[in-house]
Amino acid sequence: MLVKKIGISKLACFSTIMLFFIHEVQSYSEPSTESYGIIYGFKDGNSKAIYLSDQDGKSPVKIVKATSSDGYPAVSPSGEKVTFYGKYDNFKTWSIHTVDITGRNMKRLTSKKYVWDSAPAWSLDGMTIAFGREYENKEGVWQEEIWLMNADGSEQRQIKNLEGRAPEFMPDGRLLYQSKASPSQISIANLDGSEVIQLTQDDTDNMSPQISPDGKKIAYLSNRDGNQEVYVMDIDGANNKRLTRNDIQEWDPSWSPDGTKVYFASENVYGFYDVFSINVDGTSIKKILQNSSQATVVPGLDQETLQKLKKTSERQ
Repeated sequence: MLVKKIGISKLACFSTIMLFFIHEVQSYSEPSTESYGIIYGFKDGNSKAIYLSDQDGKSPVKIVKATSSDGYPAVSPSGEKVTFYGKYDNFKTWSIHTVDITGRNMKRLTSKKYVWDSAPAWSLDGMTIAFGREYENKEGVWQEEIWLMNADGSEQRQIKNLEGRAPEFMPDGRLLYQSKASPSQISIANLDGSEVIQLTQDDTDNMSPQISPDGKKIAYLSNRDGNQEVYVMDIDGANNKRLTRNDIQEWDPSWSPDGTKVYFASENVYGFYDVFSINVDGTSIKKILQNSSQATVVPGLDQETLQKLKKTSERQ
């Protein structure tokens, strides 16, 4: 397999932030200044659910009540569907689901036993979902694979040449993902697994890449300074900058629609996570949500829409 390691290149890329209630794919060249919300996983005791809220974590609306709702929620480009993963078989099987944004019509898309399917991501046309699959093979070797399927769960197929997880569609049709290399690195590849470009090249783990709205930056996690922190870098892998400086692990970075903030989860004293935001220059950390994780922004989600969804949720 061809792998290109780069320092500085001329990759052209745009944001994969999802549009909400806009039924056409628009340009990603300009960061959005419209109102937005957050979709996230919330833990209450031993139960978990998926919620929507405004950008400050206020006005929460529960959209998935089932015990199978564990996280990595992502809203489709049309704003009509949410995909997420849930756990079965005493947490030994992880499966990808979809559900209407109203919380209705939940459907389990993957059901292979004793594998971990997680981190689903929508293509920009909403027709395809990418996800990571992890499992221990018959030889006792841990596998990390990247899979694609139609949005209805049909035609599930592995990208044979890629080993990794946390895939994300790029506007040009390629995938940004975390490779299985030890240590893990951040790479870009074609959907057939060809022309892999490795963006990070150090001797530490680099994980969970997310493209900024203007397509010029990638937020990601790295432990290169001794602790798992949030970093940003240029789309070509240059100009790495550390944003967070804590004694605890950070997880799940995602961008605000205007590209000025990064959301992330941080471990708390209760054994779960809280969600924070931080300015892209590393200033002004703000706690947004407690006992929550895997938050992703939802552009266009305003208070009026939240209240309508809340009324729908209460009637179910």
